[in-house]
Amino acid sequence: MSRPIRVKVDGLREIANALQTQLPVATSKNVMLRVLKKRAKPIAATAEAHVAVKTGDLKKSITVSTRLTKRQRRQHKKMHRDEVDVFVGPGSDPAGHLQEFGSSKHPAQPFMRPAWDAHESTLLEGIGEDMWAEIEKASARLARKAAKAAKG
Repeated sequence: MSRPIRVKVDGLREIANALQTQLPVATSKNVMLRVLKKRAKPIAATAEAHVAVKTGDLKKSITVSTRLTKRQRRQHKKMHRDEVDVFVGPGSDPAGHLQEFGSSKHPAQPFMRPAWDAHESTLLEGIGEDMWAEIEKASARLARKAAKAAKG
């Protein structure tokens, strides 16, 4: 059975502090979701480009999502309640697992791991840049709302 790849980005303490102090919790989570989904899309596109196509169903099933199947949810453990998770892969399609890792009758033809490897360094570097930009946008929106409320 495969395990999800977990990534911990160090050195983003200032971003975490800004998310907690400058923005409401819901806005912080939305900022994180936007950034993570944006940065995950190239991984999904690369996986789609590298997956072996027989019927095309596996290729179509590769998505960027915050949702898991019931079985996947049972296996997934959140570390913290404020954690935001974004998943990239073929979802519930069992062909994805067999394609990626192979079986006794079918050799492995990885498509997700090479996609991750191709984007890992830019993904991690870009998360910090995108987070700051999104925090600034969200803070500006909140300031405009507060100014508008103060006028009216």
